[in-house]
Amino acid sequence: MRKNTLLNSLAVLTLAWNAPTYASFSDPTDLRFDMGHYIAENSFGFLPVPILITEPAVGIGGGLMGMFMHETEEEKEKRKTLAMNSLDGGAQLMPAAITLVGAAGTQNGTWLAFAGHRHSWLSDSIRYTGGIGLGQANLAIYKEFSLGGARQTLQFGTETKGIGMLQKLQFRIARTPLMLGIKQVAMKSSVHSDKKWVDKLMGLTLGNDSLTSGIGVTADYDTRNNIFFPTEGHAVGLEYMVYDENIGSDSNYQNLVLNGEGYIPIAQDWTLAFAGNYQAFNSEDSFVSPTAQPYVKLRGVSSYRFQGDNVVTLQSQVTYDIDHRWTVSGFYGVGMTHTENRFESAKEDRVDAYGAGFRYQIARRYGLHIGVDVAFSDEEQALYFNLGSGF
Repeated sequence: MRKNTLLNSLAVLTLAWNAPTYASFSDPTDLRFDMGHYIAENSFGFLPVPILITEPAVGIGGGLMGMFMHETEEEKEKRKTLAMNSLDGGAQLMPAAITLVGAAGTQNGTWLAFAGHRHSWLSDSIRYTGGIGLGQANLAIYKEFSLGGARQTLQFGTETKGIGMLQKLQFRIARTPLMLGIKQVAMKSSVHSDKKWVDKLMGLTLGNDSLTSGIGVTADYDTRNNIFFPTEGHAVGLEYMVYDENIGSDSNYQNLVLNGEGYIPIAQDWTLAFAGNYQAFNSEDSFVSPTAQPYVKLRGVSSYRFQGDNVVTLQSQVTYDIDHRWTVSGFYGVGMTHTENRFESAKEDRVDAYGAGFRYQIARRYGLHIGVDVAFSDEEQALYFNLGSGF
């Protein structure tokens, strides 16, 4: 099945490569397939991104996402001029507004429909990001406990249905790469389990429907030369969210998230990249939604397979540019969790994941790369159709 998915992904790129030039899908600089002109010059031009899912947590599936770039005529002309004079010209210009719309589903009944928009004003001094989504997630949750001195793992399925929204407003500090802001999250959902006693317990503790409402602060420091597919620079992000009944939430907890990425050109056509993530979860409530606790996010590892009060992931990736269109990469990552349990000793987990992939620069004006990653971990393997670096 995964082999067929990979062949389908390659077929998409092959069809795109052979698209007729009268549809403006040919780059005048190198005469190769490119959607940059179509996105920029057509009123409703957008980049269609196939969503091919082999996420171990939800099974095989797919969908489609559309990426719209909103630019003024002056911005389009400036980007076009730079693109004609340099192979990477225009890629470092950030569009003032981007819209994403899409939907996807998988074989285990998981589905999602979403829309998001990012807009900036005054040369990106003020930035707003907002989104809304609805769907259903059928996920397996793993909880460990001690029985007779031996550690046991309880696995149970969950079905979460809901609708949620988020919005974030940020302000640039002077003319530095630092942006500070506030973030709001709200979600109405219901959670059920395939194990009757677990379902009854969640119904008694969480109710049939629950409202999650959170507000927090954000800080981002970003010097990357392109947000879609960076080749140099770094980015650090900090987010602290509070979910509390005083702002309408049915559960009370706090989340701290620290993200970092760095890209280092180490030789001609070679780039070394690193990424790190730290998540801290704290709650005085005896019961919260099983999906509230953070989890290890790595290519090749099921979502929510490894959860904890403290989660750390470290990743490295090396990329080689075959030419300005094609790039291949290899990557390795490790994830670690730590959980403090008031009823027993602390619990720790670790998982390693690795893989390889390729990218094709599908819109040179914007520096947009699309491609496939194949990833493996201790017990799983998965294929991902990615837009961007993969981190």
